[in-house]
Amino acid sequence: MNAYMMVIAILMPMIGGALIPLLPFQNRKAMAVYIELVTLITSVLVFLLIFNRPGEAFVLFRFTGQLSISLRLDGAGSIFATILAFLWPFASLYSFEYMKHEGHEKIFFLFYTVTYGVTLGIAMAEDIVSMYFFYEMLTMATLPLVMHTLSREAVLASRTYMYYSLGGAAFAFIGMIFILIYGNSADFTPGGVLDMSRVGDKMNLLLLVYVLCFCGFSVKAAMCPFSAWLPKAGVAPTPVTALLHAVAVVKAGAFATLRITYYSFGTEFIRGTWAQDLLMILTIFTIVFGCSRALKETHLKRRLAWSTVSNLSYILFGVVVMTPLGLMGALAHMLCHAVMKICSFFCAGAVIYKTGRTYIHQLNGLGRKMPKVFVIFTVAALALMGAPGLAGFVSKWYLAKGAVASGNPLAYIGVGAILLSALLTAIYMMTIVVRAFCPGKDFDESSIEGITDPNLLMLLPLTVFLIVIVIIGLHPQFLTDALTGVMKEFV
Repeated sequence: MNAYMMVIAILMPMIGGALIPLLPFQNRKAMAVYIELVTLITSVLVFLLIFNRPGEAFVLFRFTGQLSISLRLDGAGSIFATILAFLWPFASLYSFEYMKHEGHEKIFFLFYTVTYGVTLGIAMAEDIVSMYFFYEMLTMATLPLVMHTLSREAVLASRTYMYYSLGGAAFAFIGMIFILIYGNSADFTPGGVLDMSRVGDKMNLLLLVYVLCFCGFSVKAAMCPFSAWLPKAGVAPTPVTALLHAVAVVKAGAFATLRITYYSFGTEFIRGTWAQDLLMILTIFTIVFGCSRALKETHLKRRLAWSTVSNLSYILFGVVVMTPLGLMGALAHMLCHAVMKICSFFCAGAVIYKTGRTYIHQLNGLGRKMPKVFVIFTVAALALMGAPGLAGFVSKWYLAKGAVASGNPLAYIGVGAILLSALLTAIYMMTIVVRAFCPGKDFDESSIEGITDPNLLMLLPLTVFLIVIVIIGLHPQFLTDALTGVMKEFV
């Protein structure tokens, strides 16, 4: 029965979302209740699956031979599914208030809810073919969300997103084909599936294919030089940008690179080669580049977007360390960053919703009128910096520990990049906080007259995220235990 529950968990938000424009809701509140119920029931099913994982896979349909769309929930997939199942109900709750004045709500929530099911498909994919299938569906499901406002900027951003995503998918497709040809199986198997008797003298060719496949999937994770689409996508409504930057799209890209590295090509095949060095250099560069761009960015959401570019490459860096400890660090930061970044984006969205202000110089004094939002934003900022006692410190600690333990000289440079990134993060995040609470002696108080914190629909998710950030930081043992279970698959 558990195997069937995987199918139900994926199809419920997909079918439930598709029905939204067709159902005759009495009013907006009825629609919101329906959407939240669909999302909550899906999340409950996912958590039941996580705590009682099915022992067998479930084949949705088979093309021929190894080619099938199959589902199986393993340790790594459970971590990704946990992120989705925890964050999505709160993201939907926040969206009901934010989207009140955006228009075309039924279409928005159709794709917003369908995206939940599609992303769960990526988390539960048994093999590279199934993951690629859902990965392509994710692009199609999120494209209308990026262009939701139909402004010129939104249409251009959606084109950029589509071009980058389809180009990346083409490179990822090459990797999938080579896995099917040179692997014993398409299934995700700890340690990889390559048959070295088939590889023969084609090792460098396979390494090149791995690099292309990694870069293809890392387009959604915004690794340089494929990061330009992410800041541009900030023109979408804040629930969409939070979805893109913290939960679904970027994490799907990072998760896919983890899958092909540890479960398809295998770290034993790649470790110590030019392919590992090249990708490590790209991730280290992106960590510093993303922070540097965030530092000079004056638009609030774009600053957070460049911060995401940097933090996503923390995850990719953990992946290319190619040790169990590196995997542990990557998964830890995938989870911690999701909570920290969705919290900071939703704070930014609350400011935009209440004031219409989108640039950092316009935030002066708002901390006095929106104290709850900016206190939560401050904690999220400290967490992103890696302050001890908060979630960001935990994940960065595991990343640094994995890098040092690997003995790779480039990994040591990566630790230095993480430390430099923490300094730059402190500057570009705390600048916002200082402006909000300490606007200066000549500040005109009348410019913020009438501004207040948002209502409970927005504050409740922010408060929950705040609590989670603190709990993970102060009591990381439960996270450590879960990640250790994933590491044991490789020992």
